[in-house]
Amino acid sequence: MASHNARRTVPPTVTRNNTPSYRRIVVKAGTRVLTDDSHSLHVPTMEGIVEQIASLYRRGAEPMLVTSGAIAAGMKPLGATEDRSHVPFRQVLAAVGQSRLMQTYGSLFDRWDIPIAQALLTKRDLEDRQGYLNVRNTLLSLLRHRVVPIINENDVVSVDEIGPVFGDNDILSALAANLVDADLLAILTDTDGLFTADPRFYPEAELLPTVERIDPHIESLAGKRHGPWSRGGMPSKLEAAKVATRSGVPVVVCNGRLPNVVLRLVDGESLGTMFSPTVSRLESRKRWMLSGLSLHGDIVIDHGAEQALRKRHGSLLPPGVHDVSGEFQRGDVVYITNLQQERFACGLVNYSSHQVAKIKGRRSDSIQEIIGCHFGQEIVHRNNLALI
Repeated sequence: MASHNARRTVPPTVTRNNTPSYRRIVVKAGTRVLTDDSHSLHVPTMEGIVEQIASLYRRGAEPMLVTSGAIAAGMKPLGATEDRSHVPFRQVLAAVGQSRLMQTYGSLFDRWDIPIAQALLTKRDLEDRQGYLNVRNTLLSLLRHRVVPIINENDVVSVDEIGPVFGDNDILSALAANLVDADLLAILTDTDGLFTADPRFYPEAELLPTVERIDPHIESLAGKRHGPWSRGGMPSKLEAAKVATRSGVPVVVCNGRLPNVVLRLVDGESLGTMFSPTVSRLESRKRWMLSGLSLHGDIVIDHGAEQALRKRHGSLLPPGVHDVSGEFQRGDVVYITNLQQERFACGLVNYSSHQVAKIKGRRSDSIQEIIGCHFGQEIVHRNNLALI
């Protein structure tokens, strides 16, 4: 490992292959990877992650970093050594720590002459379609200009995100991967991956190298969240994996302290647990809908309408609607639920919940007569619908 002030001209590589297996890679580094036992930033680990990102960058890849650690970085200068988890103090820690975190990253990336950009996001930034597109356009523009985006939650101004909403940036990393159509999301944590049981208590537990689908059994293996300064844990990583894989992005959860772990993943080595995509790549609008951030209600449909959506890729028409729940407006994203209460799709609605309640079960050509307006015969057009 190079000294903190050293400068290199050629970053380390694991192979001589100049074409990475994955071109657009999102690397997520959690609090427990980036900090030591005293809850301070562990610069040698950060240095190693930056070196690997620099190697990918020089090989033509488009890496992005989703980082935690701002709250932890603020502990030392304020002398915080105990669990002070109430929101105002965590905001103070984040305000102090974010600049220190970025200063450290800036000095490390400067060593490779790689420009970086800070992007502080909140849930609200991604809730509406316009905000989603604004963030997406900015990130894609940064990548085109060969700038490495470094993304973190905006804990300083957002009370929601400072609680267990994004989960130590796990969900945020999945949303970021979806935003930029990533080829791989690598979630670096302090464990080797998902095991058949908690390896801390069951030495015979086995690592699961591949998970094809996250079902209730897989979720039961995740255990509980841990750590007063880390909001993650395997449950939030499974939630992140669900968000990313159902939009066509493969996810690997692995030990971030392994030597050259990101490079080894990109070069095809089997490390940690790989969560396979459950669908093919989805176009941007559907990816945003599946992120789950802006779902406002449910439209319950009958069996015939369900088959039309599942098998014939049709649109949702008023005759197939059985019931409506929740409050939503025209242009919102809603769940589409079958009679067995299974949410199997979501989509952008052409009518509000009150309007859908009036036209449910009726002929499409009677919409104008019933509600006094007409935005098309479809409640959800097939181009604005995505199966979950």
